[in-house]
Amino acid sequence: MQVKIEIDEAIIEPYAIIYTNEINEDIKDVVNYFNKKDVPLCVLKNERIVILKPEDIFMIRIEGGKTMIYTYDASYQSKKRLYEIYQSVGKDFMQISKQTVINLSYLRSVEASLSGTLLIKLKNKQSDYVSRKYLPAFKKYLGL
Repeated sequence: MQVKIEIDEAIIEPYAIIYTNEINEDIKDVVNYFNKKDVPLCVLKNERIVILKPEDIFMIRIEGGKTMIYTYDASYQSKKRLYEIYQSVGKDFMQISKQTVINLSYLRSVEASLSGTLLIKLKNKQSDYVSRKYLPAFKKYLGL
């Protein structure tokens, strides 16, 4: 990808224009980077507000209609929806089912199940299955 920067003192707020023949993953990553706001992820724990960084998060999962966020040794509840958190955490994360997003940096092992799905285990001992809908993207990530 080529990058060209032009300095114009008349410009008050920077903006970017991307010229491309197709929208691929690189283009999506650039757009997501520019749209990303450095807003802290505030969660609830025992009536207390805790601020989490994306690198603290192992898994985000919907449980009983609540958005739960798991770190190495704790779980938190967020008022945000799964897709809102997923959009803000970055490219180290992958959705593996309708209700679960994982941090790929903390992937410990992957096991094949009898039904043809994959069971993922994280370094914090959390585990979940990759649903069939998300299986092709996960296998691509693994290089399978």
